[in-house]
Amino acid sequence: MEARAAADLALELSFKAMKEKGAPALRESAWQAFLRKGLPNKRVESWHYTDLRGALRSIAPLAEASQPAPSLKRNGEALRLVILDGAFRADMSDVAAAPGEVAIQSLRDALAEGDAEVMKALAPQGAATEDSVVALNAALMQDGVVIRIRAGAHVERSLQIETLTSGATAQSVFTRSLVLVGEGASACIEENYRALAPSGAQENSVLILSVGASAKVEHIVHVEPQSDDGVRVTSLLTKLQERASLDSLCMIEGGGLLRRQIFAELAGEYARVGFDGASLLRGKSHADTTLVIDHAAPNGKSREKFRTILDGESMGVFQGKVIVRPGAQKTDGGMQSKALLLSDGASMNNKPELEIFADDVVCGHGATCGRLDADQIFYLEARGLPRHEAEALLLEGFASEALDAISDDAMRDRLAERVRVWLAEREARR
Repeated sequence: MEARAAADLALELSFKAMKEKGAPALRESAWQAFLRKGLPNKRVESWHYTDLRGALRSIAPLAEASQPAPSLKRNGEALRLVILDGAFRADMSDVAAAPGEVAIQSLRDALAEGDAEVMKALAPQGAATEDSVVALNAALMQDGVVIRIRAGAHVERSLQIETLTSGATAQSVFTRSLVLVGEGASACIEENYRALAPSGAQENSVLILSVGASAKVEHIVHVEPQSDDGVRVTSLLTKLQERASLDSLCMIEGGGLLRRQIFAELAGEYARVGFDGASLLRGKSHADTTLVIDHAAPNGKSREKFRTILDGESMGVFQGKVIVRPGAQKTDGGMQSKALLLSDGASMNNKPELEIFADDVVCGHGATCGRLDADQIFYLEARGLPRHEAEALLLEGFASEALDAISDDAMRDRLAERVRVWLAEREARR
């Protein structure tokens, strides 16, 4: 009880430090929403497999803005937007080189200006309003990036949002970014989460992605390993208008406790989303992917495909809920989660759900959990492959089932290489 009281007091002090730093009304409303529920524990149904309150018995102080580390370099042709220790630290020459159809500014500046469009978009809607961690993020948001893509624009250069912690000390980081994609536009948004050094950081990051009518967005996320005592919660809040499409893939490399949340609303007719993921977990990593797909209009389509590889004493969680609202006829939804357990100590929790309130729909889900197929390993060994190479080949193919959703060959190759590195490290530990 004392630890809980100390954590609650630390959060209250953080709120007092942030409440006047832009959007005080929004912050106050979000803080009250958080107080009604507090930090979630296993008694909260949607957090049943991830005890966040237990993991945050002590709250680290709010991060202070750091200078960019000298090792930060431009990544290929992407327009690189860095949020370091909770502060927008993009290379302004890079920002200045943004295409004319893209406008970029820090969230801090947008809040200071009281931008009406930003203020409206920042407030969570739908299922996300029920999540106290999303509310806490809105109350304590330090900074982030606001990206506006004008209607009809076709942005060829990827927009890369990197959320980094310096690792100087254990610290709390609250970032909130906003991407507004205009009608008929197309773009690729990349996200990367990385700790530059082990520090036990406590991260709470939100990306709000608004996709206009007939717009098309590809969204690629790479969550890199963090220290064993790190806690990271990332939330994607997205809303799609008529005939909009979103293809999103996330690759997770385990470490510490991770919760990735997706709240997607298909608000317009013929909207389409695809969510794919590959998770590589070892040691005592805990990785939770929870998503809610809300079909609110007719003729919507959603597909979810997730692959998880678990070694050591790691734990994986997949919770997927598809909601079909009354009147959302002709909805087409499919959800699949597969997991491979490489050790006796690893465990996986799958919880797919369907809530259907319309009668003319096609929706289904499936979940599997097991070991590598002994017959497949025998087949490869019979053709001269050593056992460890046979296992690595099968595991790489399993993860690639999710990575194949990436349209950009270079990006797909980079993530596939991360899979191969993870497998090589696994072999070296054996």
